[in-house]
Amino acid sequence: MAKVELKKPIVDEIASSIKDAQSVVLVDYRGLTVEQDTQLRKTLRENNITYKVYKNTFMNFAFQGTDYEALKPYLEGPSAIAISTEDATAPARVLAKFAKTADKLEIKAGVVEGVMYDANGINEISKIPSREELLSKMLGSIKSPISNLARVLNQIAEKGGAANCEPAPKAEEEAPAEEAAPAAETAEAPAEEAPAAEAPAAETAEAPAE
Repeated sequence: MAKVELKKPIVDEIASSIKDAQSVVLVDYRGLTVEQDTQLRKTLRENNITYKVYKNTFMNFAFQGTDYEALKPYLEGPSAIAISTEDATAPARVLAKFAKTADKLEIKAGVVEGVMYDANGINEISKIPSREELLSKMLGSIKSPISNLARVLNQIAEKGGAANCEPAPKAEEEAPAEEAAPAAETAEAPAEEAPAAEAPAAETAEAPAE
């Protein structure tokens, strides 16, 4: 079987992996212990990052005609590739963090959302929080005002409920005053009739004068 035929399935595999990738990062893994390599693969897998070691010639063919062609100058020495189709900053973040405890891991370069970055650029990208962290912070900032608003509304509701309960006793106290009103009108009625009773007496007094 020709060498080209042997290469094609591997090249196709790489091309398929990077087709929908948000980011691709190249690293030099030389010097890592078996334990470190195992831990690195585990951490990358937990973050849904594909990590594989390929020959540079295979990656060179797979990168042709894509945004990742810019990585060709870095295909020297042993190379491994970290690919994420979900979180553009995940490979940079995980690899940079791991490199702090395993200094033999060297970040070569990467392509994030179609833009090529060298090692320094990838290290800067690694400082960007994950999508989950950003969402958590955003929800936290939204939740705080809502909590305060709910607390204020609850306090207003409690005060309003107490105010609605206070007028009831006052209405009962005022009720006797309303009942007393007819009695007052009854007491004044004879006072209006008194002058009418005095009129005949005046006429009787004047009769003898004539």
